[in-house]
Amino acid sequence: MAKQTKPKTKTRKTASRKGKRAARGGPQPLRWLRRWLLRGLAVVVILLALIVTSHSVIRPWGGAYMLRERLRLGEIDRQWIPMEEIAPVMARSVVAAEDANFCLHWGIDMSAIRDAIADGAARGGSTISQQVVKNVYLWHGRSYVRKALETLITPLVELTWSKRRILEVYLNVAEFDEGAFGIEAGAWRYFQALPKDLSADQAARLAAVLPSPQSWSASAPGEFVSRRSAAIRDGAATIARDGRAACFED
Repeated sequence: MAKQTKPKTKTRKTASRKGKRAARGGPQPLRWLRRWLLRGLAVVVILLALIVTSHSVIRPWGGAYMLRERLRLGEIDRQWIPMEEIAPVMARSVVAAEDANFCLHWGIDMSAIRDAIADGAARGGSTISQQVVKNVYLWHGRSYVRKALETLITPLVELTWSKRRILEVYLNVAEFDEGAFGIEAGAWRYFQALPKDLSADQAARLAAVLPSPQSWSASAPGEFVSRRSAAIRDGAATIARDGRAACFED
């Protein structure tokens, strides 16, 4: 007599899987797309973190704005100078002009932002760290997207770079005149001087033109730039006295 095959019984686990497949209604293209988008975003974040971290020791590129100016002008003047070859008074002057609390914040200066909001469009609230992120990794111009990315990347720069490194990069990517990027180009164009030989007055004048380098001159300053230079020179001396330069000076 032939042995009858016992019909397969449905187990609780099998029923559960079938029930879930039925509930999902088969393949979900949107779920697949979302999963791959999240994976792609994770890869971008990891690559960005690796790039930013590497720039704590490797010289970063010039950035989108510098490239745009190179294409527009045909050529630009720029030569990288290490911090050791820049007069300390130049570093202090830039901090006094652009970010007096540079050694005290973690990349975002909330007090400066509140002051900027109170003053309307008369002043900016970006720190030197934020300006480095904008110049090296992002683009110029008013944009909520750019500002959001800047706010996200700046803490990573602060976490992986020293304050001295941040200031070194800033001094090598900042625009001092049309087509003149970095302190070497600025010092030579205006004063035919090397960065290490800049005087306190020359350093203050160079720092004074940073908000509008294509409109203001460090070698032939108008009344406003002259007043601003004097304030920066005093501010740099104050920073040296009260210890706010300790984070970027040897």
